[in-house]
Amino acid sequence: MTTSLHREARRTAFILACAQAIVGAGTPITISMGGLAGSYLLAADKSLATAPITGFNIGVALAALPAAALMRAVGRRNGLMAGALATSLGGGLAAFALFQADFWLFALGLLLIGSGNAFLQQYRFAAVDNAPADFKPKAISWVLGGGVFAAIIGPQLAIFTREMFDPVMFAGAFMSVIGLGIAGAFILSFLRLPKDAPSASLDDHLPARPLGQILRQPRFVVALLCGVGTFALMSFVMTGAPLAMVGCGFSPDEATLGISWHVVAMFAPSFVTGSLIARFGKERIIAAGLLLLVGCAVVALSGIALWQFWFALILLGVGWNFGFIGATAMVADCYRSSERNKVQGVHDFLLFSSVAFSSLMSGRVYNAFGWEMLNWVVFPVVAVCLVALTLLALRGRLRTA
Repeated sequence: MTTSLHREARRTAFILACAQAIVGAGTPITISMGGLAGSYLLAADKSLATAPITGFNIGVALAALPAAALMRAVGRRNGLMAGALATSLGGGLAAFALFQADFWLFALGLLLIGSGNAFLQQYRFAAVDNAPADFKPKAISWVLGGGVFAAIIGPQLAIFTREMFDPVMFAGAFMSVIGLGIAGAFILSFLRLPKDAPSASLDDHLPARPLGQILRQPRFVVALLCGVGTFALMSFVMTGAPLAMVGCGFSPDEATLGISWHVVAMFAPSFVTGSLIARFGKERIIAAGLLLLVGCAVVALSGIALWQFWFALILLGVGWNFGFIGATAMVADCYRSSERNKVQGVHDFLLFSSVAFSSLMSGRVYNAFGWEMLNWVVFPVVAVCLVALTLLALRGRLRTA
């Protein structure tokens, strides 16, 4: 029985990893091109250049709860396929907006891509929902590992298609998102996740608790805080990085390659992160990720050479990987099978609302105070998260004693 469960869990994780590689390639295209295209569409005042990326993150936040509800109604497979097609629709609208030179329509297109990305964020939960307990961290790692290929596919597509419709810059890059979403929907059609899929969890017989009771668990609060802190800081620094690199005289292609290295660093460690969590524990891996975010800020503050931008973005990506996978695994400890849809939806709504705010503030802070201030913000946020982790560990030791 255990062998069969592991085999099915591996199959599911593999399909989701492939879909992550294809549909997920739209994210680095959006992040690397979104701010630059926004700046291209604006007049002299560039303070709203990152607003389209904020639209992307708002789309993720707004669609988090509806995505969970849709998948509860029609099943994971059909819901995830619908999300991939929403990504295609958003890419088409964004490209159309660039032809029309319409800034706010472009932001709406990115919002639709973000709504598709809300389903993309559910891949990691879909991988763990019916997996044996010992495979759950590895399942998350496998799925996010697909992002390594997304990090290669997305930026290369952006570089080769950015000027396809010259003189309408960036339109070709967003046209490519249409094909990515359609291909991803095809891959997802091979999933075997029926609406009421059986679960491998031992708590199936337990009734669902009130949402407030679940959200008040100290472990859930700390996991959410660390997940939000890690993801929001990553978005805050990453969103401003292409603007800062171009502002320092580097080309858009060099900025795009910087984001490519960053996204590779976000997902490449996923092949070992699950094993590291199993060996050292979730809290220690989260703490390691937070310290890597501090390393990113230190490197970024040390100078503005291209290698410093790129190295800082690599550290930012690895830090995000450790912190976010660890926090996601902690969240999965806090709910029962009967509670998973509502908890996952609320979790992602809170998470991506914070990420949307951080991406909007990135452009404003960069224009007002510069690249350095984006990195100084890292230190207090990391400190709060580390204190919360420490207090949770002390609480656990006191309860054991």
